Amino acid sequence: MQINGVEIDDTFAEAFEMYAARVLITAKNEKWALIAATSMTGFGTSIIMCECEAGVENVVSAKETPDSRPGVNVLVFAASKRCLEEQLMKRIGQCVLTAPTTACFNNLSGEEKIGVGGKLRYFGDGYEVSKSIGNRRMWAIPVMEGEFFVEDEFEILKGVGGGNFIILGSDADSVLSAAEKAVDVIKKVRNVIAPFPGGIVRCGSKIGSKYKFLDASTNAAYCPTLKTMVRSELPKDVGAALEIVIDGLDMGSVGKAMKEGISAACTVEGVVKITAESFGGKLGKYQIHLHKLWR
Repeated sequence: MQINGVEIDDTFAEAFEMYAARVLITAKNEKWALIAATSMTGFGTSIIMCECEAGVENVVSAKETPDSRPGVNVLVFAASKRCLEEQLMKRIGQCVLTAPTTACFNNLSGEEKIGVGGKLRYFGDGYEVSKSIGNRRMWAIPVMEGEFFVEDEFEILKGVGGGNFIILGSDADSVLSAAEKAVDVIKKVRNVIAPFPGGIVRCGSKIGSKYKFLDASTNAAYCPTLKTMVRSELPKDVGAALEIVIDGLDMGSVGKAMKEGISAACTVEGVVKITAESFGGKLGKYQIHLHKLWR
């Protein structure tokens, strides 16, 4: 199978079941909503060390938010319900509560609920007050500029983490250009995020390491400088590779993002092949076959 002359490998991306939440941050203006969202999603690239994967999903107009102010949706994914609750507590508490003019709402119809505002309220030291915005139960926590409003409970569901594809190209510049184009179109797909820096992964990983204290290490088969030292997955005409990882609230959204991202990457001169990272089908619950994305 080829797209614009680029070979699409007959393989699959191995993805995992993860718990997911959507946090809507509103503020006086879009600038401050984005500042809080960017801070909240920092160090949220991979559960390997960050404990969660987080990213900005989209900007929301004031007409669509509970308090009629500009907002930003953030998606957060974690391996367990408990870990997701802890990450929301820490990230909202340290990055949203602290940001001027912000408020924080659940923006997901999920399968379960976790306490967030109901626990963060204790920062109010007994001066916090339960209030309502529409039919939402909120906590108003006194802060130095007024009050921080945060919803009592957030809904969560089981989403999909680790959808991916790898772009192989003749050189680093062409691969980066293709990856950037892929991320640009993925950003337009709702219900998904590409959690790595700029949506792009420079250092794909493999399971295990020669060092016993490491659970994951560099994916040597895709490192161009190691072509002559390992069993390389890079063809002779490939000088660089970059990976796109996608997390989503459902399989359909992840598949759509992968399809559109791959299609965009294949428009760049110098791209040779698209493949995906799998682990022999033994770890992840989901197998997203690249060829089937077009069926």
